[in-house]
Amino acid sequence: VLLLVGQIADGICTPLIGYESDRTPGCGNYGKRKTWHLVGTLSVMLSFAFIFNQCLGCDSLTPQWASLTYFVPFIIVFQFGWAATQISHLSLIPELVTCEHAKVELTAYRYAFTVIANITVYGVAYLLFHYQAREDNDLLSDALGPADIHVFRNLALIVLGIGALFSLFFHLGTPELRPEAGGEASEEEGRRNKKMEEEEEEGERRPLLPRFKTSLSPLQWKCWLQQPSFYQVALLYMSTRLIVNLSQTYISMYLINTLGLPKKFIATIPLVMYVSGFLSSFIMKPLSKLIGKCLTYFVGLLLILAFSYWVLLDVRMGHQVYGAAALLGAGSATILVISLAMTAELIADQTV
Repeated sequence: VLLLVGQIADGICTPLIGYESDRTPGCGNYGKRKTWHLVGTLSVMLSFAFIFNQCLGCDSLTPQWASLTYFVPFIIVFQFGWAATQISHLSLIPELVTCEHAKVELTAYRYAFTVIANITVYGVAYLLFHYQAREDNDLLSDALGPADIHVFRNLALIVLGIGALFSLFFHLGTPELRPEAGGEASEEEGRRNKKMEEEEEEGERRPLLPRFKTSLSPLQWKCWLQQPSFYQVALLYMSTRLIVNLSQTYISMYLINTLGLPKKFIATIPLVMYVSGFLSSFIMKPLSKLIGKCLTYFVGLLLILAFSYWVLLDVRMGHQVYGAAALLGAGSATILVISLAMTAELIADQTV
């Protein structure tokens, strides 16, 4: 139920934040993207710790509906904050660079550092579980239960501290080009557009949207609904997110409930997935230049299909699950990076 509430909140917040982040100006001299990123960061920091902690005043006699009611507002605030940070951060890519291969490169770097963050989370989780197992010398320590609440609480607090630190680095170190930058910005934009056209001739055959040189204003939302490429990229990204999110959500249940593995595997297997995804992200740009973004996406799908058939055929998988996890991680990284690059290519200079 809580997962469903979170996904509904995310589905409502994402288009609204995307629309408002284009319309609203920044706070004072602060850019509009970084303003929304700051709002999202504060929302996440205020809600995240409460989600991964026992509800205040609850005990073993507290009815389930009361606990659900307690957690729902925090999940909604978290999903709002998460959508605000992700949308504002992603929307900076087409504003920082216009060359299509540079967008792939930036998206790959972004995913690589996302993977580093996830590796850190699962590495800390493994250490916390390992430390707990040394203290608990009983046979039940391999099963998840209420005794693990303090592990997830400590993990959430550590993650919040690290995330707040690097968010501060981002806001202090990443400049955002404001629209009123003037003539110099226009000249720089012209040079970048020329470089983009040269790159496109060498790489992909043509842009996803036709570029009308007479039109200087971005497309309105009604015009976007008339573009076939908009629906193609939306369907591609939705399918990619379904693959990535569902695999990340249910991998823990598969390991614990289906394979009956110890609970430390819910830290080590995602760790392997993200390491393989991290390594594969570095070959995205040369591979997409060599065979194009569409074929690179297809390669990622083949890796995920190999994982799926391996899991389907080997019903008594033990430590072989590490190999399957590596395939899933590399495939998920590939399709996610390429789908985001195609989204940035679709947007191109259609920003305000």
